Amino acid sequence: MNRMIINILLVFIFTAFSINAQDVDNVSKRGTTAAQFLKVSQGARATAMGSAFVAVSDDASSMFWNVAGIARQKNNSVVFDHTQWIADLGYNFIAGSFNLGDFGTIGMSFTGSNYGEMKVTTIDEPNGTGAVFGVNDASFSLAWAINLTQEFSIGLSPKVISQSIWNTSGTSFAMDMGILYDTPLDGLTIGMSITNLGTKLQLTGTSNVVLIDQDSETTGNNDRIPGEYSTGAWSLPLTYVLGLSYSVVNTGMHKFIVDVDARHPNDNYESVNVGGEYVFNDVIALRGGYKSLFLDDSQESFALGAGFKQKILGNVAFYIDYAYQDFGILASVHKISVGIEF
Repeated sequence: MNRMIINILLVFIFTAFSINAQDVDNVSKRGTTAAQFLKVSQGARATAMGSAFVAVSDDASSMFWNVAGIARQKNNSVVFDHTQWIADLGYNFIAGSFNLGDFGTIGMSFTGSNYGEMKVTTIDEPNGTGAVFGVNDASFSLAWAINLTQEFSIGLSPKVISQSIWNTSGTSFAMDMGILYDTPLDGLTIGMSITNLGTKLQLTGTSNVVLIDQDSETTGNNDRIPGEYSTGAWSLPLTYVLGLSYSVVNTGMHKFIVDVDARHPNDNYESVNVGGEYVFNDVIALRGGYKSLFLDDSQESFALGAGFKQKILGNVAFYIDYAYQDFGILASVHKISVGIEF
């Protein structure tokens, strides 16, 4: 078992070095990856903690942050999350995890958005041609996680990512991986996650079809030969995160935990997220954090939130969480999550 754990850690370290190798020139690669919706934080609890959650993950939203976290749940759970994003955009996230005992925990999640209908405009008709088009983003994932020992958990989550605009669409396949390790130092946990490790995404479809005149200086030839624009294939927003969490207080009445996450994405510079959560009597939670420390020109900053949890029958509990995140000149983001544990 110890040899297996060492091999798993080596895989994570090797992958992390591979991500680092992409940025040896220290040049920002902002705007060079597809499916940017995959970077929108899911789960109001984690968002309110400044998105510092990789080493805390222990609920259904862990499928977004660190899939190994679903193995830490003793019960089954389902969570639904809605994000009121910038420019009146909305994102919905639903995740469920089911404990299989000695066989680990399985889960599934779906993230989707719909930007609404927009007018088709041309140079000749800037106010619209009368036609409309839509834009959609979606991601569906399955997951499996297991506690290899009392201290060490691992999780894997394959997923399908889809984007479409008008009559073009693209699909990509990816894998998320995560581990959690409770260190010998009481209350200190290490978490590592790799998200969106997968194939490139390319948009294709009838919207790329054009009519070409191969020789505009000659008359009488076929000036309407069907052709197609070739769009580029873009990498997914691959991210490696190393997190540390520490349980400062853990009594029957009071719990206070802090988390620090160091993030290394393939489309930006490194940054650090920090956050904390105080829980009173396992009912009321207060949270706060700061996102994107040390990242120049970032509009993301502090986040705040609260949560309420109520047991209904026996082990059945209902909870609701709210998060507010400041985005500087881009206004703010509001997020609400509701869930049930059973």
